[in-house]
Amino acid sequence: MKKLAITFGVALASFFSIAQEEVKTGGAQISFDKEIHDYGTIDQGGNGECAFTFTNTGNEPLIITKAKGSCGCTVPDWPKEPIAPGAKGTIKVKYDTNRVGPINKTVTVESNASNAENGVKTIRIKGNVKAPEDLTPKKEPVGPIVE
Repeated sequence: MKKLAITFGVALASFFSIAQEEVKTGGAQISFDKEIHDYGTIDQGGNGECAFTFTNTGNEPLIITKAKGSCGCTVPDWPKEPIAPGAKGTIKVKYDTNRVGPINKTVTVESNASNAENGVKTIRIKGNVKAPEDLTPKKEPVGPIVE
C-alpha cells in the first residue's frame, strides 16, 4: 500500500510538472527574424524606413496591442488584426532622418506572446545620419590684391 501511495504521488507530481510546462510554452509566441536593424551610415533626409518580420510560433493567435517608439522620431506601424499560429507579420518603423548624428532607438512591442517577458518585446534601430556635404562654391576675395 505504501509503494502504491508513493507511485501515485510521483505520477501525480509528474503530471503537474508536465502540465505546468505546457502552460509556459503554450499560447501565442512571437519570434522576430531580426531584433536589430542597422541603417549603417545614411544621408540626412534619406529613407529611414525599415521592417521587422515576425512569426507566431505559438498555438494561439498573436495579438499585438501596442508598439511604441522610444521618441517621437521613431514611429512604428504594426498589424492590428490577430496573427494566426504559423503566420508571419511585419512591424514597419520609420525614423526621421532629418536629425544628424548617431541612431540608437527602440520600439517596445506589447502583445499576448507567452515567450515575451510580461508580454513585452523590444526591437532596436541603430546607425548614423550624416549631414550632406557642402557643395556651394567657395567665394574668392573681392577687390584688388595687395602685395
